Order: sequence, then structure tokens, then C-alpha cells
Amino acid sequence: MSTKRNHRALGTALVVGAAAFAVASLAPQMQAQQNQQLALAQPQAPGPQGPGRGGQQPNAANIDLHILPVQGNVSMIVGDGGNITMSVGDDGILLVDSGLDAGADKLIAFLREVAPGKPLRAIINTHYHPDHVGGNAKLSAAGGRIAGGNEGAGAGAMTPIIAHEEVLNRMSAPSGQQSPYPENAWPSDTYFVAKKEMFFNNEPIIIEHEPAAHTDGDSFVWFRKSDVVSAGDIFVTTSFPIIDINGGGGINGIVDGLNRLIDITVPREKQEAGTYVITGHGRLTDEADVVEYRDMTTIIRDRFADAVKKGRTLQQVKDANLVLDYEGRYGSTNGFWTTDAFVTAVYNDLTARKAAAEKKAADAAKKPAPAPKKK
Repeated sequence: MSTKRNHRALGTALVVGAAAFAVASLAPQMQAQQNQQLALAQPQAPGPQGPGRGGQQPNAANIDLHILPVQGNVSMIVGDGGNITMSVGDDGILLVDSGLDAGADKLIAFLREVAPGKPLRAIINTHYHPDHVGGNAKLSAAGGRIAGGNEGAGAGAMTPIIAHEEVLNRMSAPSGQQSPYPENAWPSDTYFVAKKEMFFNNEPIIIEHEPAAHTDGDSFVWFRKSDVVSAGDIFVTTSFPIIDINGGGGINGIVDGLNRLIDITVPREKQEAGTYVITGHGRLTDEADVVEYRDMTTIIRDRFADAVKKGRTLQQVKDANLVLDYEGRYGSTNGFWTTDAFVTAVYNDLTARKAAAEKKAADAAKKPAPAPKKK
């Protein structure tokens, strides 16, 4: 029996060895670059100068791009803010997210190097944060879409930017107010239902809205034939879940999104490989990684929900250190998303939801009982 177990273990190692080696070779560079870029580019709250810390942007000289082929048509580009997903085929190039504004010129040159002669035909934004949409304007202007028929001259001059309508709402502004992003960076093709479907590079692509998760406009992008999902910042391997409360995010939505991601993914034998998941930040993953992250998030959410139900204060929750068993893996004391920031966000989110539920119940109790029906 021990010999059979050794053979099975060796087989598993051989299946994933090549991919693991490729990811490991990039891991130190990815982590160092993303830690630096996250500290500067991730928003705490949108403001008139654009979402970010004082409008700061990383220096373009610090952006070093690398590509990791995943499977099928799909590759993963790292080093420019959030991870970027790229599909290359007969129809051209499709990108999921566009990185930082400071890295846009480098990204355009990089695409011409790794996919020479292929035009950029579409950009999909997973959400509105500047490390994922910063390159929209320059990349859209550098590409173009397939146009014809009665659309008129110049119809194909700009690459379309696809996103959920809440992304457009966050990136634009009501009339008379200053927009956090220039108009040419806004999504030009939005959807407001549960999902949007398209066919590109000989495969179906499903863009699926995950409400009130990392933000209120998050999308998963599922390449069905290549069997790859681009998850945006609902799933990261570098920190506790990042929740933009001011952007409509919430811990329950993160859990729901991770559960949906598990529904989509299918593992190969022995839980390795199969459907690959490209995270918003961090390494390439598969279903087993999503399950581990979902379990951690659900356990922590339930601990906080119990504390809120019992009337604990934020300081009491911090003193209890309800994330202690996961802090060594996902916690941080510096940078944009610290353990303290995560604890505060989850507590405030669940407290606000509890107050809203109690108000709704109280309002319902005040309504007069319906009059009895006349016989």
C-alpha cells in the first residue's frame, strides 16, 4: 500500500510540477511589485482627485511585466497593478482589466511583443479600482473593434470597454460634478442583468456579476473552452478579503462570490489543476485554493456575526483577535490592506447590516394590522 501511495503522490507532483515551477519563478517579483503597487494604487474611498491615496501613482520605471501561459487561449500578465488576463487568437487580443495608468504605455508595447500583429479588440473590467482600470484610456485608443455595416466611419476606432453598469456609475459622476476618471476611460458597453455573453477567439466567454462583494460592480470572466476564470479582487492570495465598503462591497457578497467560483470550477484528478483561476492579486490558483480561501472567509464572517449579535464593540472584537489562526498566512501590519483594516471593515459591514435588519423589523411592527375581511 505504501508503494501505491508513493506512486500516486509522484503522479500528482508530475501533473502540476511544470505549472508550479513557472509560478514559483515569478513569485518573488510578483509579490514585491504588487505589495508596492497596492500601497499606492488601491482606493480607500473615491474622491474628487480620483480613487487612490492622494492621487499617487507608482513610477512606471518600477513596473516590470511578465507573462504566464495558463491554458487554451489564456495567459496571465503580472507586474502592472492587479493581474491582467489575456486571450489571444484569430479574433485578436482580449484583456480582462488594464492595470495602472502609469503602466499603460509599457503594457501596450508588451502586447505588441508577445502577440505581434494581433489587434486589441476588447477590454473587460472586473471592477472600478485604479489598479485594474488605470490603463483603459490609453489601451482603448491603441486598439480598435471589429465594425461594419451601417455603423459609419470611425466606428471601429476605439477598443470597447465592457463592465457592469455599477463600474460606469463609480467611474463617472452626476452632471455638474467632477468625475474620478476621464470620460475616455469609462466603460463603453455595460450590462445590468446577471450576466453578459460573448464569443471571442473561438470560445464562449461569460461575464457574470457578483453583487456587493469586493465592490458593487464586480464581475467574474469565464473562458469556457480554455477553462479559466478571471476572478478580479473577489479572490486574492496575498491578503484577507479586500472589502470596499464605500464602493458597495460586503463580506457576505465575498462569501457568495467565492461559493459561485467553486460552482464554476472543476478540478482534475486529485484536486490539482482542472479549471484555473486568475486572482486579482497573487498567484495562479485552482479550485482547491478557492475552497481554502472560502472556508477561511466563511469561518471569520461567522465569528464576527456572532460577536455583533452579542453586542460586542469594535475594540472588544479587536482584543479577541478572531482572525488569529489565519493572521500568519493572510495578515499584514503595513501597506494598504492591513489586518486591522480588514477587521474594521468586516465589523462595520455586519454592524450596519444588523442595524438595517432591526430597523426593517421595527418598521414592519409599526404597521397597523390589516382590517378583517367582511364576510
